[in-house]
Amino acid sequence: MADNRLIVALDFHTLEDVKTLVEELGDSVSYYKVGMELFYSAGPQVITYLKEKNKNIFLDLKLHDIPNTVGEGLCSLMRLGADIVNVHASGGFTMMKTAAEKLHALAEKQGVPCPKIIAVTILTSINEEDWAGLGMECEIRHQVVRLAKLTKEAGLDGVVASPQEASAIREACGPDFMIVTPGARPAGAAINDQSRIATPASALTNGASHLVVGRPIRAAEDPKAEALAIIKEMESVK
Repeated sequence: MADNRLIVALDFHTLEDVKTLVEELGDSVSYYKVGMELFYSAGPQVITYLKEKNKNIFLDLKLHDIPNTVGEGLCSLMRLGADIVNVHASGGFTMMKTAAEKLHALAEKQGVPCPKIIAVTILTSINEEDWAGLGMECEIRHQVVRLAKLTKEAGLDGVVASPQEASAIREACGPDFMIVTPGARPAGAAINDQSRIATPASALTNGASHLVVGRPIRAAEDPKAEALAIIKEMESVK
């Protein structure tokens, strides 16, 4: 049975590759992430296809611009039917608050459920060396928690953060705050371009509400078996 806490990343360029994986995974996976690579290449038709398959969608485009532009951009994306959309928390309180208000107002006007809106804190590919190169003096985890609290204050539903910061975010933002964590890697899996990672079980134990897993499933000899193994590990954490 699918576990809605698992979101499989569709990091492809073509709709044909998406269809191949989605068909192979079948009912084992109900939630998919569509990011820039796929959306900029295949466009809205990938959202239409996934909706026809009764899948939930995290549209991961990380909007970051002036408040009105981000708000109107999210309203345009809402019409596609995504279940989660996101922005960059570093866009600031006003940007996030404006985006949330515009999206909720449009959803209410149209009489449809509003997508969950979450904010990216610090990209999970950024390590301490990269962080120092940006001129940042505080530790990454401290900034992540600061941005998560700002996100909640702005009226958003949650954040994207690494599994390593999930516990501190959960403590700061409460039990109902979404914490979507890329960088979940089964024991022995390749790290690839992620820096701040954890196993699926430890990510959930730390406070994550959803896990985004891409290459460990896509690159597996048997993607469905790998997805089911991850779900089994996740189900050990209630």
